[in-house]
Amino acid sequence: MDVKNAFLHGDLDKEIYMEQSEGFIIKGKEDYVCKLKKSIYGLKQAPKQWYKKFESVMGEQGYRKTTSDHCVFVQKFSNDDFVILLLYVDDILIVGRNVLRIDKLKK
Repeated sequence: MDVKNAFLHGDLDKEIYMEQSEGFIIKGKEDYVCKLKKSIYGLKQAPKQWYKKFESVMGEQGYRKTTSDHCVFVQKFSNDDFVILLLYVDDILIVGRNVLRIDKLKK
């Protein structure tokens, strides 16, 4: 499963400013800068902020990351019912026995 615009979902944990983009510079205010409200593509912090957001959302849903690999999240529901998520950048592999549970998670 591919997460669309993954790096745009991350929240910034400090103030970040950027120069006005070429073609969008306001006359008379050429020295002004823009304060970012969210992550953008090309931002050095974007991958880390996306991971923090993903980790937080998975934690809220009861998933725990494994100690051996922080990109593997597991939730056990009963003896033979579980879901495992493997995160690689903005791609997620979901493994489990309950198709309904997996379909709900994808939404």
